[in-house]
Amino acid sequence: MEMAKIGATAKGGVCRLALTDLDREARDLFITWCRQAGCTIKIDKMGNIFARRAGKDDSLAPVITGSHIDSQPTGGKFDGIYGVLSGLEVIRSLNDLKYETNRPIEVAVWTNEEGSRFAPAMVASGVFAGVFDLEYGLSRADPSGKTMGQELERIGYAGPEEVGKRPVHAFFEAHIEQGPILENEKKTIGIVQGAQGQRWFEVVMTGQEAHAGPTPMKVRKDALVGAAHVVTAVNKIGHGNQPFACATVGMITNSPNSRNTIPGSVFFTVDLRHPEDSVLSKMAAEVKAAAEEACKQHGLSIDFKEIWYSPPVKFDANCVAAVKKGAEELGFDAMPIISGAGHDACYLSRVAPTAMVFIPCEDGISHNEIENATKGDCAAGCDVLLRAIVERANAV
Repeated sequence: MEMAKIGATAKGGVCRLALTDLDREARDLFITWCRQAGCTIKIDKMGNIFARRAGKDDSLAPVITGSHIDSQPTGGKFDGIYGVLSGLEVIRSLNDLKYETNRPIEVAVWTNEEGSRFAPAMVASGVFAGVFDLEYGLSRADPSGKTMGQELERIGYAGPEEVGKRPVHAFFEAHIEQGPILENEKKTIGIVQGAQGQRWFEVVMTGQEAHAGPTPMKVRKDALVGAAHVVTAVNKIGHGNQPFACATVGMITNSPNSRNTIPGSVFFTVDLRHPEDSVLSKMAAEVKAAAEEACKQHGLSIDFKEIWYSPPVKFDANCVAAVKKGAEELGFDAMPIISGAGHDACYLSRVAPTAMVFIPCEDGISHNEIENATKGDCAAGCDVLLRAIVERANAV
């Protein structure tokens, strides 16, 4: 709740877009808390933060946990930051108990997980995992043209550490589910098996601007009408590939956006998700075909570009088992679950054994200012996280 004061919104949520002054303020507070807990701090060239609690043998690769501080424009108090502060609470608890793990433990903050200011999402953990190179990551620009590299310099978080050079023994991420399954099933802990694959597209459909009055309907090249056909098709494709598919048009810009001018150009995004890669590819082909058909029907041209692909992820069996064991030992009702959202853990799984811990969120609502989770569920998730981390941190 203290962290949620930074970027607090009138409706009870937060707005901490990546690399804004509010993001800097939240990072500063997190680092202050970590130093108070005896941690040393390292920051890499993508602005990723690593707060380290030493182990008995500090030469060993650490167990890392964490998530992100940045939020959606109308985000909630728990998305991302719960995983960061759970990691800090694990360290505080171990300090309280004077418990020393064999391996060091680190809490990570990954830059720009949301992708709401700089696309694509999870870009800094992607650079860490070798999915993107450093130049690509630093060159990502927001709608005003400011790059991540420029903004990291401006807020003082362009660190000296090389990205992805630090060894990782295991990675755990705690997170709210962001969906309704755990709450509906009356389970406290989700033992995350993996994550859906994602494909993101940016589409521009171009017709011809013309006067809304004198231009007959039959000769119009209305880009918005064509885009509307695609939006409807995306929704239909999502429904047609159940039980797991999700398909969303989340951003749309109409030009010239004048009430008495026929739209000449429309930009929109498409977000497709499915846990099976073959189905995800089929959905993408269906969307592209629908867009091309709409252009043919309405006399439009199209630029259809895939800007991001994240394949389906299966988490490490031993790390998943550590989460399951922690939940069982604590007596929490738990169930296996697949993440419908992308998380930094998805990229970390490419370079280290990885797993996630989910807790319920009220009515399954996230990316919304009313997002909520109970104190009890937050504590339960943190307890499970602590057990999983300690088991891995004491491993040979």
